[in-house]
Amino acid sequence: MTDVQAKGGRRARRIRAMLWTVVVMVAGSMLLPFAGFLYTAVVQADDTAVVNPRSETWREARDGTAGRTTVIGQETNVLIQSAGETWREIRNGPVITLGGIMVVGMILALAVFHLVKGGAKLEHRTGKTVLRWPAFDRVLHWYTAVLFIVLAVTGLSLLWGRIFINLFDSDGFKAAFAAWAGLAKILHDYLSLLFAVGLGVMLLKWFKHNLFEAHDKVWFKQAGGYLDGSHPPAGFCNGGEKVYYWVLVFGGAAIVASGFFLLFPNLGFERSTMQLANVVHGISALLVITAVCAHIYLGTLGSEGALEGMVSGEVDEGWAKQHHNLWLEEVKKQGEAPAREGSAPGTSATASA
Repeated sequence: MTDVQAKGGRRARRIRAMLWTVVVMVAGSMLLPFAGFLYTAVVQADDTAVVNPRSETWREARDGTAGRTTVIGQETNVLIQSAGETWREIRNGPVITLGGIMVVGMILALAVFHLVKGGAKLEHRTGKTVLRWPAFDRVLHWYTAVLFIVLAVTGLSLLWGRIFINLFDSDGFKAAFAAWAGLAKILHDYLSLLFAVGLGVMLLKWFKHNLFEAHDKVWFKQAGGYLDGSHPPAGFCNGGEKVYYWVLVFGGAAIVASGFFLLFPNLGFERSTMQLANVVHGISALLVITAVCAHIYLGTLGSEGALEGMVSGEVDEGWAKQHHNLWLEEVKKQGEAPAREGSAPGTSATASA
């Protein structure tokens, strides 16, 4: 064998060795992942395989199947309730955001309306008065109204507390607001019971005046006359007041019922029930607060002479004719019957027939 042939053989062997190395590396890179998957499958299939105890513990806790707590009663030993995250997103998202837009939007809309159109002025004051609200009705109204305002302020402070704190980056403000929030929670809890009683009595007493009748359709068609200055027919309560009444009925019922679950959490309710009650309480309260904003405006700046009835009990005959003509006609048919304490509103008058 010549030197040339020997060198050629060595070169060929080196080339074959390099090719085999490349083949092995490529094959290995393809087979190793498969081997890893195969190993993982075997380990997972083996009941005796070692697993991370922490991951298993948290998985079981999240499923509500393991854990030890000091809770007594419902959901004992349930460490994590996954629905809580959903509740937090709903409460801190649409309830706070859309509710704020609704309440603030109503206030701004009323302000713009008053600047553009102004309130309904009393066209003619006769000097004669008609008894509209006896003393019992006025006390009942102001009792419930004052409690509602306190509950609205304290409730919104708790609902929008995080927003208020972020408005002012001051430790002093945060400390002051924290003190107020603690007081607001106490006021809200205890005064809510008194409010529920007043609301229930008020709605029952004025039920018969808030049943819809045929002439209410005319009132709605003319938007109560607030846009064109007309005077659509109305009984003791006009169409808008009746809508407000039924908002109080259903909204108030939702507020009181959901508030009961929140006020007495130790009666065996699960956290999911409490979370639902919290959302219902917030939404219904915001709806009623929005309606109350309109009610306050229409009972003061929006209708000249209306507030007199809830302060003194009597309204000018001109106001009654302008806003509640059908009721005034009924009063006149009854003549000058003396006012009786606690009688139904509108059953007596000091005006002459």
